[in-house]
Amino acid sequence: MADVGKTPVARNEKASSEFGYVGIDAILEQMRRKAMKQGFEFNIMVVGQSGLGKSTLTNTLFKSKVSRRSVMTTEEERIPKTIEIKSISHVIEEKGVRMKLTVIDTPGFGDQINNENCWQPIMKFINAQYEQYLQEEINIDRKKRISDSRVHCCIYFIPPTGHCLRPIDIEFMRHLSKVVNIVPVISKADTLTLEERDFFKQKIREDLRANEIDIYPQKEFDEDAEDRMINEKIRAMIPFAVVGSDQEYQVNGKRLLGRKTRWGTVEVENTTHCEFAYLRDLLIRTHMQNIKDITSSIYYEMYRVRRLNENNTKPNGQPAIHANGVPEHEVLSHEM
Repeated sequence: MADVGKTPVARNEKASSEFGYVGIDAILEQMRRKAMKQGFEFNIMVVGQSGLGKSTLTNTLFKSKVSRRSVMTTEEERIPKTIEIKSISHVIEEKGVRMKLTVIDTPGFGDQINNENCWQPIMKFINAQYEQYLQEEINIDRKKRISDSRVHCCIYFIPPTGHCLRPIDIEFMRHLSKVVNIVPVISKADTLTLEERDFFKQKIREDLRANEIDIYPQKEFDEDAEDRMINEKIRAMIPFAVVGSDQEYQVNGKRLLGRKTRWGTVEVENTTHCEFAYLRDLLIRTHMQNIKDITSSIYYEMYRVRRLNENNTKPNGQPAIHANGVPEHEVLSHEM
C-alpha cells in the first residue's frame, strides 16, 4: 500500500542530492584513459602548386619535420609530369598524448601546361580511402579497430596574387568540397600589404559564395547556437592569410618563429603579422575532433550509402554508377 501524503519524485528530477554522489562524471576519466591508450589519428592533405610553401607550413603547424620534402633525397626534388599523391606518417607525442599524423602531398598539382581535370586524381585518392575503410567495415572478420586512412582535412593553398580566385582554384574546391573538409589559405601572405590582403580575402569569399563552394566550417553542420557563434567568427576570417617558417630569430629577447626581411622580422605566431595562429588553433586546438567527426558522419557516410545502394540495385554485368562523382571501376585505380 502506498504511503498516504507522500509526494512522488518526478522522473526528471535530480536524485543525486537525495541519495548522495553516484559517480556518473567518472565516465569522462574512463574515456580519457581509453583514448590515451589508443592514441589518435589525423590525416591532412596539402594541395597547391609548387613554390607556395606547403612543406614549410606543415612543418610549422606541428613544429616537427613532418612534410614529405623534409625526408626527400635531392634526386626526388623535381616537378613530376603528372600529379603524384604521396603520404608520409609520423607519430607525434606531447604531454603523454600520442597522435599518428599522416601528411598527404600532391606534387604536380597546378604545375602542368594543361591543368584541366587536375582535381580528378585527388578525388580518386580520397574515395579510395573511403572504399578501403568500407571494405574493412563490411568484412565478416572485422578488426577490433580499423586503421583510419580517410582524409580528414584538405588545406588548399591559394597563391598571393591579390586579385581573385583562378579557374583552377574554383574548379578544385567546387568538386572536392563535396567529399572532404577544405580549408583555403593564402600562402606567403607577407608579400601582400594589409590593404591588399583584406581586399583579396573579400574577393575570395565572394568567389566562394558565387560558385556555391562550401568550405570548413560549413554552416549546415553547426550543432547549436554556441557552435554557430564560434564558427561565424572563423568563417569571417577565411581564407587564412598565413606565413610559414621553421627558422627561429631573436625578437625583443625572445626566440620566435619568423621570416627575416631587411625591414624586420615577420613573426609567424603573431596575429598582427599573419593569421597562422588562427589556422593552427582551428586544425589542432579547437576543431580537430569536429573535422574528424564530419569526415566520418557526413562525407564517409554519403560514400558508404551510395556504394551499398549500388551493390543492391545494379544489374549483373553492368558497371556501377558514380560514387562521390567517380565511377566504381576508377575508385580503386589510384594507389598510395
